[in-house]
Amino acid sequence: MAVALGGTVPAAPLPARAADTPMYYLETFGAKGDMTVPLLWALIAVSVLVVVVISAMVITGILRRRDPDLQAGGRIIAVSRPPGGIGWIHAGLVLTTLVLIGFTAWTVDLMARIAAPGREPSFMIEVTAQQFWWEARYVDPDDPARSFETANELHIPLGEPVRIRLRSTDVIHSFWVPALSGKTDAIPGQINETWIQGDRVGVYRGQCTEYCGQQHTNMAMRMFVDAPDDFTAWWDAQAADAEPASPGSLAVAGRQAFRLRCGACHTVRGTRSAGEVGPDLTHLMSRTTIASAMLPNTKGHLSGWIAAPQALKPGSHMPDTGISGPELHAIRTYLATLD
Repeated sequence: MAVALGGTVPAAPLPARAADTPMYYLETFGAKGDMTVPLLWALIAVSVLVVVVISAMVITGILRRRDPDLQAGGRIIAVSRPPGGIGWIHAGLVLTTLVLIGFTAWTVDLMARIAAPGREPSFMIEVTAQQFWWEARYVDPDDPARSFETANELHIPLGEPVRIRLRSTDVIHSFWVPALSGKTDAIPGQINETWIQGDRVGVYRGQCTEYCGQQHTNMAMRMFVDAPDDFTAWWDAQAADAEPASPGSLAVAGRQAFRLRCGACHTVRGTRSAGEVGPDLTHLMSRTTIASAMLPNTKGHLSGWIAAPQALKPGSHMPDTGISGPELHAIRTYLATLD
């Protein structure tokens, strides 16, 4: 891999609970989150304090005994404001104004600090949002021939800022990995940029957060933060073409069936399958999930997804092909070689 990475010392692995929980908010694991979370908790604390104070005042007003001279037959016949108390209103107004000014200044300063990383990112990922999956093109700035495409599972090196360039091919989507970074929209006809950094080795769930159609909920992704050596090895493997199937094996027949049935939409680099509609499947078996992180990448789920995608994910752009049992077996055997 030609991309130069810093000499970051690997941190402790991500706790299992954070990896298993789809949206984990109690801790953050990246530079952006570390700067943003204190503001979040401060806003929550002030909001809770305001609710408590107002609730206490309302309850006090309800329970406070009224002057019997103002009542007749259980009805209040006169209301008068006791002297004093206006100072509390002035104090509350001043305090509220100061708090709002303070939080505004904090927010503006934070937005300026997270607008760009502390140092220039070593490489860029071009992420294209589609209904309903994420295409990711890794761009090697030193050797374009070692750039490659993958889908739905992104890898970044530990402790390194990575530039994300976002676009959309259809409707507005929103790129979000809550434990690492805030939301950035992917808008048709427009390129938006953000950056992301992971400071703890682990797996983080991402999600489209702009309603984009029937399968919006199932438009997820997985973000892997790898130790530098592991990331370099992953890049090297992903940049390579698919290994040829062994002559005379069922995988050879499966490759032919895949090209006829699936090659118009999917690419497998190093073969005649060069479709651009669906995800690049050159290293499909290196991914832990399929269908945009909706299903685990197992033999059974892969078979079901090939045979009847509309039954598993209605509204997705992968059609039911009416594939026969023998063809399915051959194609699945071939796909199992794409690691």
